Amino acid sequence: MEKEIRVPKLGESITSVVLTTWLKSNGAYVEEGEDILELESDKAAMAIPAPAAGVLKQDTAVESEVDVGQVIGRIDTSGGKPEKGTGRTEPDGEKTDSPDQKLSPAVRRILAEHDLTPGAIEGTGKKGRILKEDALKAAAQEAPGRASPGDFQEETVHTPVQPPGDRQKRVKMSRLRETIARNLVRSRQDAAHLTTFNEINLQRVMDIRKKYREPFQEAYGIKLGFMSFFVKGCCAALQKFPAANCFLDGTDIVYNNYYHIGIAVSTEPGLVVPVLKDADRLGFDHIEKQIASFADRARERRITIDELTGGTFSITNGGIFGSLLSTPIPTPPQSAILGMHTIQQRPVAEGGEVVIRPMMYVALTYDHRVMDGREAVGFLITLKTLLEEPERLFLKIP
Repeated sequence: MEKEIRVPKLGESITSVVLTTWLKSNGAYVEEGEDILELESDKAAMAIPAPAAGVLKQDTAVESEVDVGQVIGRIDTSGGKPEKGTGRTEPDGEKTDSPDQKLSPAVRRILAEHDLTPGAIEGTGKKGRILKEDALKAAAQEAPGRASPGDFQEETVHTPVQPPGDRQKRVKMSRLRETIARNLVRSRQDAAHLTTFNEINLQRVMDIRKKYREPFQEAYGIKLGFMSFFVKGCCAALQKFPAANCFLDGTDIVYNNYYHIGIAVSTEPGLVVPVLKDADRLGFDHIEKQIASFADRARERRITIDELTGGTFSITNGGIFGSLLSTPIPTPPQSAILGMHTIQQRPVAEGGEVVIRPMMYVALTYDHRVMDGREAVGFLITLKTLLEEPERLFLKIP
């Protein structure tokens, strides 16, 4: 018997996607629930599991645009699972991936080009799976460095001429990258953006994290990070300044009385913004767990469309990449976004003395059509006060 592999329904607004990768070769035996292909929509990239155990039959080529509900492959369930140690290989001559490897074609290509072995690479994916970025990082580390004196046979070193064809590389934009570009341009064209800045002394937050790091992890099984403080602080500031939590619909301003906070997550295909629903009702532990889950599943292409929609306000943290200052762009139709940045030890004045404190610049970009500078500045001052006096967060005093 054969089990059809159909493109699943991924959201009300999504009617077609692109089949970007077959994770298992044609003719390979797959287990039920094992990831066998990756699809990319205009919102996210995601892995699709096998609907049954059996031999995979691919009916659709990579890079094909397919419709929701379309049959793109089949699984022959009549074939038995090959015995271990039989040395069974894929039709293309490659040995079947072990469950711990699950190497995608992109990863295989990078390993082959740089003569790398999977066992020498630490995978950051689920169950140690090697992702494309892991392979690229390993390839970069293996790149030839400065040659030793014994490598030169002559005193004159000749610089090889780079072939003209290697001076440029043309790559088609992914559907996700196309959508990101389109949304950002639309956001800049349709809104009147303005950015205001402030800086926050995070000494008290860092003291709390240091003091309660171990008890928090023992109690909840997750580390106490910075994001939960910023999420709770933003929820309180949004309640005080609702214009940052609204959107423009024609000539109407729609104010949201709930707080769905989008958290920007960087992935290989591009930036995705999963949403913490009703973040004001979540505890610090729930926020940290959901953010960690978002990050892991985004890298594994397991974020659902429902988790990417409905945000009313967003937070992006360029500080994890070392950014000192930036002007983020709100995600339509949201009216505002908070930009976090790297923490630096800087001299500041306290009580008439100069002391060194961990400081962070924060930026609020907002739609000037629905929000004035007074409200934007007030939002950041409220956030600053809450994070410099964290007790206010627990006592709910904005």
